[in-house]
Amino acid sequence: MLGRGGDEMVETPKQFRVCLLICSLVVALQPLRGLAQQNSNKSNTRSTTGERDGQHDFDFEIGTWKVHIRRLLHPLSGSANWIELDGTSVIRKVWNGRANLVELEADGPAGHLEGLSLRLYNPQSHQWSINWATSDGGTLGQPTIGEFKGGRGEFFDQEPFNGRAILVRLVFSDITQNSCHVEQAYSNDGGKTWEANFLETITRVKEESEKAQ
Repeated sequence: MLGRGGDEMVETPKQFRVCLLICSLVVALQPLRGLAQQNSNKSNTRSTTGERDGQHDFDFEIGTWKVHIRRLLHPLSGSANWIELDGTSVIRKVWNGRANLVELEADGPAGHLEGLSLRLYNPQSHQWSINWATSDGGTLGQPTIGEFKGGRGEFFDQEPFNGRAILVRLVFSDITQNSCHVEQAYSNDGGKTWEANFLETITRVKEESEKAQ
């Protein structure tokens, strides 16, 4: 027999059971929440530290090098008229490797070449910009921008050439401690095809102490 207060007497245990169930779920879910937080932290750590730090990518090239250059005189014209030059390249580290300065001098039948390249590392984008100038022009040109992956460096930019916008690609390959190959190429079809116009092979000049060994 329930009487007047029967509904309240029945309802109170129900409220208690619901409250107990909610508390149990909170306790049960707390470890899962902690695990999810741990996984999130691990994911954030991987994404934060997963970016490759390339600020020492050019360290292999610091020093003095013998240089052999093949240069296409009239790019994107169908010409096959190449000239060759030989000389020396001196590369100095700046900002503990986050930048470097290249001084190039080379001579050949077509004349004398003096070039300078300033390379700067951007720690936010993890990319390098390569800025080139010659003594004839006296100003830095449009920088090529890129990075190294798998021991190969690729750098790109867009610039005017003979009244048209073309793509420029600079590639560092076959890299060892004592040699490297550099190729510059142009594309006037949006990167579908490329024509090489500057080929450079560099070989390290040994120090006197190394020669004596």
